[in-house]
Amino acid sequence: MSVVDVSQGSGAGAPGTHLIEVKDLSVSFRIGRNNIEAVRGVSFHIDKGETVALVGESGSGKSVTALSILQLLPYPKAFHPTGSIKFNGQELLGAPDKELQRIRGNKISMIFQEPMTSLNPLHTVEKQIAESLFLHRHVTKAQARARVLELLHLVGIKEPEKRLGSFPHTLSGGQRQRVMIAMALANEPDLLIADEPTTAVDVTIQAQILKLLEEIQKRMGMAILFITHELGIVRKLANRTYVMYQGKLVEEGDTATLFAKPKHEYTRTLLAAEPKPRRDKAPENTPIILQTTDLKVHFPRKGGLLGRTIDYVRAVDGVSMAVRAGHTLGVVGESGSGKTTLGLAILRLLRSEGSIQFGGRELQGLGFRELRPLRKEMQVVFQDPYGSLSPRLSVCQIIEEGLVVHDKSLSWEQRRAVVAEAMREVGLDPATMDRYPHEFSGGQRQRISIARALVLKPRLIVLDEPTSALDRTVQVQILDLLRGLRERHGLTYLFISHDLKVVRSIADHVIVMRDGVIVEQGTTEDVLERPKTAYAAALVKASFDLVADDSGAVRG
Repeated sequence: MSVVDVSQGSGAGAPGTHLIEVKDLSVSFRIGRNNIEAVRGVSFHIDKGETVALVGESGSGKSVTALSILQLLPYPKAFHPTGSIKFNGQELLGAPDKELQRIRGNKISMIFQEPMTSLNPLHTVEKQIAESLFLHRHVTKAQARARVLELLHLVGIKEPEKRLGSFPHTLSGGQRQRVMIAMALANEPDLLIADEPTTAVDVTIQAQILKLLEEIQKRMGMAILFITHELGIVRKLANRTYVMYQGKLVEEGDTATLFAKPKHEYTRTLLAAEPKPRRDKAPENTPIILQTTDLKVHFPRKGGLLGRTIDYVRAVDGVSMAVRAGHTLGVVGESGSGKTTLGLAILRLLRSEGSIQFGGRELQGLGFRELRPLRKEMQVVFQDPYGSLSPRLSVCQIIEEGLVVHDKSLSWEQRRAVVAEAMREVGLDPATMDRYPHEFSGGQRQRISIARALVLKPRLIVLDEPTSALDRTVQVQILDLLRGLRERHGLTYLFISHDLKVVRSIADHVIVMRDGVIVEQGTTEDVLERPKTAYAAALVKASFDLVADDSGAVRG
C-alpha cells in the first residue's frame, strides 16, 4: 500500500490564525542504539470551536501526535527531529515546564483511552476531579465539591453524591471513563483532546457523551481533537478528518466528502471494516451446555461507625438463561448492568446464589478440587489483552500455564508443541512464542489471550468485551477467527459486549441486561431488529441509528 504525504495540503492556513497549528511534526523514540520513527512530517490545524478527527489503526501515530501537543511523551527517550506546535501562536515544543503546567488541564485538556491506568487508584473521585480546580482556579473546598457534583451530573454518573468518596476500582469501565471526561472538562478548556474517549463506554452512554461534548462545545466555543477508530462517531461529530497510516497523514478533507469519496486505499479499507451480520446458522437441537436459574450476586454496602451492612448492590438479581452447545449467547447492556458479573459468577469466580449447571452438572456447592477439572472446560478471554497478560512471562509461558496445571504428564517439549499448534490456530507465528506481550500489537495480544483459552480444548469460552479495545479492522479479523474456531471445534461462547454491531455478527441468541436483570431475550434477529422493550430499542437505536417504521418495528 503506497503512502501519499498530504501533510502540506489544504490543511495549512495563514500563520497565527489557528487555535492549534502543527507543522512538519516528527517524533522518534530511542530504542537502544536505534531511533524508531513514530510520526513523520505531520501538519494540520484546528480552529476555535471546530471538531477535527484523527483516525487510523493502532500504531499509526495518532496518540503520539496528540501527546506531543501537551508535551507528555517520555522525554528524552522521545524527541522531535523536526516540527512546530503552536497554541494561539505560542510555541509549545521546548516551552518551559512552568508555562506547560499553566496550559495543561486548563487551556488544553485530554481524555485518555484507558481510564483505569489514567486514574490514581489511591485517590477518590472527588479528589481527582477537584485537583485541577484547586491548581488553576484556586477555589474553596465547598466550591470545588459543588463543581465536581455538577460535572458528575453532566457526564451521567448516577447518584453522584454517593460517588464522591469512591475509588476507581469500585467503578465500572464506563463510569471510570465518565470520571475522566469530568476531569478534562473541569476548567472548560479551549481545546479538548479526546483519545478514544468512548472505547470502554456502552452505546447509550456513548451517545450521551457525544451529545454532551457537542453541547459543551457550542456553549464554550471549545475545539475538539477527536482520536478514534469508530468511524461512525467521526461521521457525526467531526468537521474535518485526517487519516494517519504508518506515521504519516495519507488523506484529509471535510468529513462528508472524505467519507463519500475516499481517495486513498487505506481510507477505503478503514471505511469497509464493519462487522457484518451473521449469515450462517448454528447447529439445531444440540443439548443445553450451560444453564442458570435465579442466579444472584449481591455485594454488601456497609455504613455507620461499626461498618455494618446497610444494603446490597444487586449486581445480578435472579438471572435465568440457557446456552446450547455450539451456540453463541450475546450478553448486552449498559455499563454496570451486570454483564461481566454474570460471566464471572458462571465461572465460579464470584460467590453467587441460585443454580449454575454446566454439562448437566450443578456447580454450586462444589469445592476447589471438584471444580478444578471443570475449569479446563470453561475458559475466559478478558477485555484488556494487555492487562490480563503477565508482562514477566513469555507468550509460551502464558499459553502453557493451563497445561502445567491440568496436564502434568506433558514434557517441556510436548507443551511447546501444543503451544505452537494453538498459536497457529489463532494466526500467530510459533517462532514468536519466546517473546513478551509488550512486543505485540493489541490485536496480536488478544490472539494470545484466545490461544491461552483454546490450548486446553474447552467446551465453553466466556468472552468479556474481547474486541472493544481493538481497531475496527482488527475487530473484524478477531471475529472471523472466533467464528472459525467455533465451527472447527464446536465451541460454545458467552459473548459479553456493549457493541451491538459486534454481537449481531457472531451471536445466535441475545439477552439484554439492565440493573442486574434480564429485560429482554430471544434470537439475535428478533432482539436487534424487533426489540419489544423500550430499553432494548434504545440500545439498538444508539448502535445502529435505527428508526421506527409505520408498523412500529425497528429497521436500519
